[in-house]
This record gives sequence, structure tokens and C-alpha cells, in this order.
Amino acid sequence: MLDKNGIAKRIAQEVEDGYYVNLGIGIPTLVANYVRDDISVEFQSENGILGMGPFPFDGEEDADLINAGKQTITALPGASYFDSATSFAMIRGKHVDLTILGAMEVAENGDIANWKIPGKMVKGMGGAMDLVASAENIIVAMMHTNREGESKLLKKCSLPLTGVGCVKKIVTNLAVLEVTKDGFLLLERAPGVSVEEIKAATEGNLIVKGEVLEMSI
Repeated sequence: MLDKNGIAKRIAQEVEDGYYVNLGIGIPTLVANYVRDDISVEFQSENGILGMGPFPFDGEEDADLINAGKQTITALPGASYFDSATSFAMIRGKHVDLTILGAMEVAENGDIANWKIPGKMVKGMGGAMDLVASAENIIVAMMHTNREGESKLLKKCSLPLTGVGCVKKIVTNLAVLEVTKDGFLLLERAPGVSVEEIKAATEGNLIVKGEVLEMSI
């Protein structure tokens, strides 16, 4: 089973040379720490930076340098800063190659709910609505179940939707799954996790084809 850093490490394998990547709040922000050194990647944050690096070491933080989740970050050589209008023009103009988001629920058809739990105060949907509407390659980083052990990979989302039919792939603490027209296709299982455990933790339709290899991270 993976922890949050393990999920981020596995997703980092999906990042290719030359990609422009948007990292959502939560687990996705960790991905920048694990991208291979031999490729060139530009991480974008919708609050107006292109060229984010890993998180700073303790004592080296710059309080003025933050990501969309208000976490302190580093900037790589050549990084640029701009206003939110320019940032969202990049997103809406489909200039981002990969979007990595967290989620509270994902449905078997690729719907995503990641912005609101009814009854709890939120500031708004934020940039997520633009990202899911514009991005053509969305990977979700999430835990497979909630704190009560209930599946977060569902037949149909119960929470208010952020986007419809937009998620392509999901990496959880248990598995890597691809969203297909027939449901969640199981691609890989986390170290020490069986296919049966993944089946038991998945409410939506889980498709298993042949031997499912253990992921390498």
C-alpha cells in the first residue's frame, strides 16, 4: 500500500520530457519532488507561476513564493511570474499537457467531485472548473477509500461535480486505474496489495484483464 508520497512518485512516472504540468492542491503538489532529473518539465500554478521546483528545505522558505494552495515553493532557473488572467489563458487555451488533481470522488465514467462537501464552508470551486473543462489529460491522485473505509471510486458521484467525463487515469494508495467506457480498468496494484483487496475497495465497475503487475516506484 502506498502513502501520499508513494502516490506522487508513481504519478511522476507519467510526466514526460517537455511537458507543461499543472499541479492541484494536496497530493499532486508532491509530484514535483519526484520527477526524473534527466527530463525538462515546466510546472504551472494557476496563481501565476511557470517553473515551480520542489518544496523548499526547512529554513529556506520564501513567504512570497507560493503555489495555489498557499504552500511555499521553489522556483527553477528561468521561472516566470504573471497575473491570474494570463495563467488561466494558458489553461483555457489548452497549453497544459498534463493536469494532476486530487479528488474526493471519481465515478466510473470519469466524473470528478473535488471541491465541495455539502454543509461545509468552502471559498469556491477555484481553478478546478477551468482545469477539468480545458485539460485533455487529467490524472487524479487520491486515497482509494475514505476514513470510514467506503470506496471513493464510485458508480456515480454523490458530491457536487467539478467536471463530467474528464478523468483519464487514477493513482490511489492501492492501484493505478484507467477510466474506460466500461469502467475502471485495473493497470497496476500497489506493493503488497492483492487484486481482491482492490475489488473490495472499489464500488464502481472494476475491469481486470489477465495478470495485474505490482507497480514499480
